Amino acid sequence: MDNLIQQISEGAILSINKPLGWTSFDVVRKLKFLLQKAVPKIKIGHAGTLDPLAEGLLIVCTQKMTKQVETIQSQHKTYIAKIFLGATRPSYDKETEIDQIFESNHINEDLVRKTLKSFEGEQEQIPPIFSAIKQEGKPVYLKARKGIDIEMKSKTIHIYEIELVRYDFPIIEIKVVVSKGTYIRSLAFDIGQRLDSGAYLDHLIRTQIGDYTLENAHQITGIENLIRSFAKSHADIR
Repeated sequence: MDNLIQQISEGAILSINKPLGWTSFDVVRKLKFLLQKAVPKIKIGHAGTLDPLAEGLLIVCTQKMTKQVETIQSQHKTYIAKIFLGATRPSYDKETEIDQIFESNHINEDLVRKTLKSFEGEQEQIPPIFSAIKQEGKPVYLKARKGIDIEMKSKTIHIYEIELVRYDFPIIEIKVVVSKGTYIRSLAFDIGQRLDSGAYLDHLIRTQIGDYTLENAHQITGIENLIRSFAKSHADIR
């Protein structure tokens, strides 16, 4: 226990299992609050945002290891995504209500597999308007929530692998390995369009970033209990 705190105080890379409903900043803020009791003035940041409606692997760096944030962010990321076919939502996920229903009787498992395969490789992707991308210094989702029209510029991304894990219409479950900057919500929307229908992201789990895996990640409660136990066993630490 003392060894982990020592690592954190000098600089550590922590794999955290981000809970559903938390923002990435919520995790950083929580850990900073807890760690400051054991390591005053600790420097801490995360390496890659994960949406509140997504869960899974979030990398948090402390002290001197915050210099590794950009390197970690640039690594390939793996996700397990559940996608609902036959409808769309403005946010491309369940943050907003369904705005359109589409014909989907023509969709079958074989068509889905062929369509997914067509996404592999380098391509241009338009990020969702409900995102933290900034225009004029402010996140675009602030305008999106007010119904203001927003023009998003496409970005070059790379999809290294994409495969169908489960077909249970209208839900499909996919595994996808992507480059930095890829929005799985946009991918879900684009899959719907390529199927001549509609689609939105129903659920998302990030399972891997480079060599870091979700299987080896700490639970928030586990880290919290660890730090509280350390602080309690060191009466001089407040």
